[in-house]
Amino acid sequence: MNEPARYLRTVTLPLDQLRHFPGNAKRGDVPTILDSLRRNGQYRSLIARQVDDEPLTVLAGNHTMMALELHGPGDCGEPVKTGKGTRPCAVCGNDRAWELTARVEVVVCDDDTARRVNLVDNRSSEKGGYDRDALAELLSYMDDDLGGTGYTDADVQLLIAPPPSLEELADTYGDPETDDFWPVLKFRVSPEIRDAFYGLTINCTDTNDDNVRFRYLLDRARNAPDHAA
Repeated sequence: MNEPARYLRTVTLPLDQLRHFPGNAKRGDVPTILDSLRRNGQYRSLIARQVDDEPLTVLAGNHTMMALELHGPGDCGEPVKTGKGTRPCAVCGNDRAWELTARVEVVVCDDDTARRVNLVDNRSSEKGGYDRDALAELLSYMDDDLGGTGYTDADVQLLIAPPPSLEELADTYGDPETDDFWPVLKFRVSPEIRDAFYGLTINCTDTNDDNVRFRYLLDRARNAPDHAA
């Protein structure tokens, strides 16, 4: 039976004293996390496991650690733009002497619990959902300054005016035809090949329809002597 994780302490540590969780399966959006860190600061600690004579292993917050690594030590040279101007980066303070560190909550646990903590930290956020009205209201307080929220203007527009549902499309345009689900072939050719294509298909039943032209060309290829042989 696995034992629960037990909290030991909270410390600020250089990243070279930490290691990522081996085999972490999540692939997070590191640039978006870094944007949040630069705007909002590190508002949540990394959770790292202590094992005797080994580096601390990050169970939760691996992508926050990656974002800090992406930032790197020293002055990032990028003051944060806000609705009222600019202010220093919340990671480094635009200080050339800033060292690459993170705030860490240190715990002890067995191997089984370590894996479970890593798995549930990655999975739990995916299983949640949103109240769209509450989200729209919350974003309305941002006054068009979405920096550090993870949202873009396009996200907000989709929230305000989401695309129509399949049922709404069916009501407007009718049920889809079978050929609506056929694959679409698209390719770019030189003017010479285009002219050759049109020349070879001049006798098809509808020269205004490239689909008809293409089928005509396939029929000619199938009926060619070499093909028949």
